[in-house]
Amino acid sequence: MFTYENGAVVRRTPLLATVTALLLGGVLAQPSAEAAPTAFAHPGVTVSRSQLDFARTKVLAGAQPWKSAYDQMMTSRYADQNRTPKPRAVVECGSYSNPNLGCTDEREDAIAAYTNALAWYITREPRYARKAIQLMDAWSAVIQDHTNSNAPLQTGWAGSSWPRAAEIIKHTYTGGWPGAGRFATMLRTVYLPEIINGSHSNGNWELSMMEAAVGISVFLDDKDSYDKAMAKFRTRTAAYVYLASDGDLPRTVPGQNLDTRDKIVKYWQGQSTFVTGLTQETCRDLTHTGYGISAIAHVAETSRIQGQDLYGTDVGERLRQALGLQAKYELGTPVPAWLCGGTLHLGLGPVTEVGHNALHHRLGIAMTNTGTLTERNRPAGSNNLFVAWETLTHAQNPN
Repeated sequence: MFTYENGAVVRRTPLLATVTALLLGGVLAQPSAEAAPTAFAHPGVTVSRSQLDFARTKVLAGAQPWKSAYDQMMTSRYADQNRTPKPRAVVECGSYSNPNLGCTDEREDAIAAYTNALAWYITREPRYARKAIQLMDAWSAVIQDHTNSNAPLQTGWAGSSWPRAAEIIKHTYTGGWPGAGRFATMLRTVYLPEIINGSHSNGNWELSMMEAAVGISVFLDDKDSYDKAMAKFRTRTAAYVYLASDGDLPRTVPGQNLDTRDKIVKYWQGQSTFVTGLTQETCRDLTHTGYGISAIAHVAETSRIQGQDLYGTDVGERLRQALGLQAKYELGTPVPAWLCGGTLHLGLGPVTEVGHNALHHRLGIAMTNTGTLTERNRPAGSNNLFVAWETLTHAQNPN
């Protein structure tokens, strides 16, 4: 039985159990009329002001694991006050960053801007805010385009970190940011057009692209782009993580022409047995799977901050199940022969804190494997692409 879905937004429900029951019955709630809030909350990309306040209080009190996470961040190369930004007019990124003409520089300058924004908020030392501004201004003065085959993915990765940094600086730093308008223009004209329409590429690509598009839309107070990105995100999430309620085969994304079982199996890396929590890239490797899972968690967190809690919808259920299955094998459970031919390429990365905090600590859902892996990996650092310092910002954060 084939199940082709249009990925419509599911109406918010406060009870995960209710949604799970609907999912198991093969029924999805109707879409809400609008995804964007009446007014955007700022700072509101992945981390909110109340979450920042919680982290700051813990660090200043010397509490763990937040203090060790903060120390890890502050001793990283991203917090180096001697860092010199390396902007380029055209960032050219080929497959697997070959060629790599500004790709690493752009991603890491964006992470450095976010790192310094977090350092500013926690310490209230203006030098960190000024460093974040220096990095953002350097790129907004120069960059014009992303090119070559990895341009959409590169734009998504860098475009996920930039608005996180910009949100904190614009809405908490009182020292002024004269270049904020030019930075907004950069996001609107260089980044958003590259990612907002998606790519029909491998699952983690479009999820990362929609993460960036959602974050940029929040910074720009752009409701239309937010709604468009969120709709694509919902479609892609449903097609990236399998639930038994989807039917015999995973859902697909319109336009990919995955209209036979053989095509779908090939797209799922040759995996023909589908179990709840399996992702489209599990049999590729858990590193790329982690990229997709992280993007799902980041968008869900941003959406919650903006007033629509996706954790109580199928997004939350898919995130929970994906985290649980991948964590199980990352922790060393033997891989059965029916799963990826009995071999998994591990390396999930520092991607579990946001989802684990939301689902376990805030909603009270048991997540034994994910919890064990999360605690084992603390403090979670950066994957040097678009994930950074999530033990600091989200560990046991009730806000």
